[in-house]
Amino acid sequence: MLLYVITDDVPDDRRPKRVSDLLEGYGQRVQYSVFECILSERKYAELQQRLQGRVKLKEDSIRFYPLSKHTLGRVDIWGGVELTQVQGSVVV
Repeated sequence: MLLYVITDDVPDDRRPKRVSDLLEGYGQRVQYSVFECILSERKYAELQQRLQGRVKLKEDSIRFYPLSKHTLGRVDIWGGVELTQVQGSVVV
């Protein structure tokens, strides 16, 4: 399981809610268009497949940033919610 930071930029009127609702089903919203999701390889593939029906690649932007155990310890957070914890990882 990895922690993914997922960002979305969906300029349409209705699609942003459909995209954000889907992402919230897989993780925690930490900012308006930023989500932290702890996903297995299977869940990651499932999420990507489900997103394909909701985004238009010529108009929208979805970015997936996987964070390894090594990089989790280097995350700086100023304000807001704490970093989503991956079971078995240590965040320093």
